[in-house]
Amino acid sequence: MPRSTNLVASRRRRKKIINQAKGYWGKRKNVYTISKNAVEKGLLYQYRDRKNRKRNFRRLWITRINAAARLNDTTYSKLIHGMKQNNMEINRKVLADLAVRDADTFAAIVKEATA
Repeated sequence: MPRSTNLVASRRRRKKIINQAKGYWGKRKNVYTISKNAVEKGLLYQYRDRKNRKRNFRRLWITRINAAARLNDTTYSKLIHGMKQNNMEINRKVLADLAVRDADTFAAIVKEATA
């Protein structure tokens, strides 16, 4: 009996990769072996950069908090230390937003934390 390949499943598997490669340039979008590598690399970048985005936002928040803290005659590290000592649980995202949008509230937090 001759060997039969499951053509339906093979085509579906290849089609899935080609569809993921839509928008790529040149042979990367329509040659299976090349698009397979390109899609795999793209998925790796996607996974890595989800982590990096969180890292970059944290850096941005810390920079904003530090800039606003220095306007209030303290530093980022002294502010965070004072907040921990006084059991003030405000995360960096909210603190940075307050520093940018509501300087008076941020100044009150700084005063409370450094007192």
